[in-house]
Amino acid sequence: MSDTLLPSAFAELEHFARVWCLATESERWERRMNSSMEELTEFYAAFFPRLEEAIAYCDKFPLDDLPEEVLHLLQLIYSLSMVAMAVEIFLQPRPVDSADAELTRTKEPWP
Repeated sequence: MSDTLLPSAFAELEHFARVWCLATESERWERRMNSSMEELTEFYAAFFPRLEEAIAYCDKFPLDDLPEEVLHLLQLIYSLSMVAMAVEIFLQPRPVDSADAELTRTKEPWP
C-alpha cells in the first residue's frame, strides 16, 4: 500500500491531504471550526490555484467508481469549498452573524 493519498500530479498537496481528506461534510466542518485562520489560509493559498486542474482530473473518472487517490482528491476539493467561505467571506473559521451555527447531517451525499 502506498503512503500517498493523492495522485502524483498533486504530490505537493500531500501534507494537506493528511489533514483535509475527510469523508463527510460534518468532519470537514469540524476541521474548519477547529483550525486557525493561518492553517485555513495556508491550505487555501496552496490548493485554490490548482482547483480547476483538480476538478478536471477528477472528471476523467466515473463518479461511482473513483480510484481511491481520486476520491481523496475529491475530498480535498470538498474541504477547499468549506475553507473558502472562511477565507474569502468571514475572515475567520466561524460564520459571522449566525448565532451558534452547527452543521448536522443525517445522511451524507456520496461521494
